Amino acid sequence: MMTADFSAWAAERQAAFEEVLRRVLPQPEVSPQRLHQAMRYAVLEGGKRVRPLLAFAAGELTGADIARVDIVAASVELIHAYSLVHDDMPCMDDDVLRRGKPTCHVQYDEATALLVGDSLQTLAFQLLTEHRLSDGPQQQMAMIRLLASASGSRGMAGGQAIDLDSVGKSLTLPELENMHIHKTGALIRAAVLLGAQCGAVSPVQLACLDHYAKCVGLAFQVVDDVLDAEADTATLGKTAGKDADNDKPTYVTLLGVTAAREMANNLHREALESLAEFGDAAQRLRELADFIVLRKF
Repeated sequence: MMTADFSAWAAERQAAFEEVLRRVLPQPEVSPQRLHQAMRYAVLEGGKRVRPLLAFAAGELTGADIARVDIVAASVELIHAYSLVHDDMPCMDDDVLRRGKPTCHVQYDEATALLVGDSLQTLAFQLLTEHRLSDGPQQQMAMIRLLASASGSRGMAGGQAIDLDSVGKSLTLPELENMHIHKTGALIRAAVLLGAQCGAVSPVQLACLDHYAKCVGLAFQVVDDVLDAEADTATLGKTAGKDADNDKPTYVTLLGVTAAREMANNLHREALESLAEFGDAAQRLRELADFIVLRKF
């Protein structure tokens, strides 16, 4: 029975998860100190932790051991953080602000930022192999494979490659969706499915959660594009209007703000419909869908 409201639940989970990240990241005094300090700088004390919250909500739905979900949530968040460090570098998006503070390559240097991303990625998979996450080795191997696929050329990295290749081009809606299903959606999908698989979940239930995750993953990016066009830098914690300045195709440039918001609302409705069979047990996932679509930052 859920008693805490969503804000209280999210704040509690975020605070506890911050301690998990502090524990799994290399300590700053351990050699090489500068690299380890930069890794902690890139990960700690910032971000909405949407992916970990999705993992925790899915884990609660399937009765997962919280200690298992801590590890998969940390692995997903480390992959996400590494992608942001690399995305912000001059060879990609060349940005100077992330999560309200200087980007990693600005705070340290480009070579260190490159190594930070490399090290966070490998640490994510180290965690998945050091801990028991499921009751059977075959399922755990499948979970590791899922995160690898979501992170690589057929997932997040591939979506970023398409994004870089699309600067100055006009994309159709299916092309734009394909880019973001990979760039943003793949890791959000992984968070939900990995959290769920830390507990007991049937193939039918997993398929429903997969559809939910695909919808909220795409909605997340649509809302991101709207906020990039409408919100200011102080609110976002990153440079506002960066996509437009870089002549990147977005849902706003393709559809306009009104139609983009309507698309996000449709995806939101579809995500909620996919949770129908779970009843009240999926309340946290429903609340996270609400947060993703209705957020202002």
